[in-house]
Amino acid sequence: MSCGSGDSSCEKPRRRGALVMLGLMTLIFIALSVFSFLPSRGQAVPDAITFGPYRADDGKRVFQAYNCMGCHTMVGNGAYLGPDLTEVYRQAGPAWLAAFLPSAGGWPTQAAVRAQLLDPNQLADTGTDAIDAYLKKYPGAATRIERRGGGTTLMPNLPLSKDEIGQLIAYLKYTSAMNTEGWPPKIEAGALDRRLQLVHGPAAIAQAAPATAAAPSPASDPAALGAQLVKDYGCVACHASDDKKLVGPGWGGLYDSSVSLADGSKVTADDAYLAESIRQPDAKIVAGYPPGVMPAYDTLLKNDEVNAIVAYLHTLEKQ
Repeated sequence: MSCGSGDSSCEKPRRRGALVMLGLMTLIFIALSVFSFLPSRGQAVPDAITFGPYRADDGKRVFQAYNCMGCHTMVGNGAYLGPDLTEVYRQAGPAWLAAFLPSAGGWPTQAAVRAQLLDPNQLADTGTDAIDAYLKKYPGAATRIERRGGGTTLMPNLPLSKDEIGQLIAYLKYTSAMNTEGWPPKIEAGALDRRLQLVHGPAAIAQAAPATAAAPSPASDPAALGAQLVKDYGCVACHASDDKKLVGPGWGGLYDSSVSLADGSKVTADDAYLAESIRQPDAKIVAGYPPGVMPAYDTLLKNDEVNAIVAYLHTLEKQ
């Protein structure tokens, strides 16, 4: 017997089938709800990732507060003006990030990254304070230094504090630890060269390859040597050669001027003060600037190199 239109004998089987499906969906919903409260099943979680004393979940709030997603993507989500940051910690490591984040308007040089290797948080995280071992462990940092070190970026210099920088590094450490199921896609080595050769011929590869800069010859003039050193160590990413404020104070007219300090006192920017500020930048904090952003260069620079940088600062007049 078939169910015809208006036949009441078909209502009970239909109602029974609907109730069975509703019960099945309810059981699935309850099971998935219980499953969501189970441990992470090996997946990284932000409250379990730290960089020294800094927590990844705090870094996520800093990332959101500065609207980094307005330019960058994270696991493919966000804007595409800047690169995807999901694996930047795994690629470049904490020392490169610590050199880049305070002065994002310029790409860190090898010397700038080497200065960050003195940070005990970095040493505890990577297990090395040698630049060669660090670049071997994080080849992405070596590639960035080789191709872009000392150049300028499209990013602004953000007013990040020392704690915010550490928190961001912790957050980027967390995103590198996530199971992203293959994101971002891997670029096959040599694919760009083959594509250029197919489209433009072999000459395009030579044009696309970055030019290797000639090594600068030692300068006999101390001021010229100082000018080269501040470029090599990435100082110009944080300090302007005029009196403009970047991450740190401008250098124009700084020599022999009166400097207001955070404790309310004043000091003359003579040779001794400038040399001390290079070796131990937190010894006397300039008013309006946070401590702990600039690394100490006392173990990185020789005395004649410090004197050369001071001689260079002598030559900078206020614009």
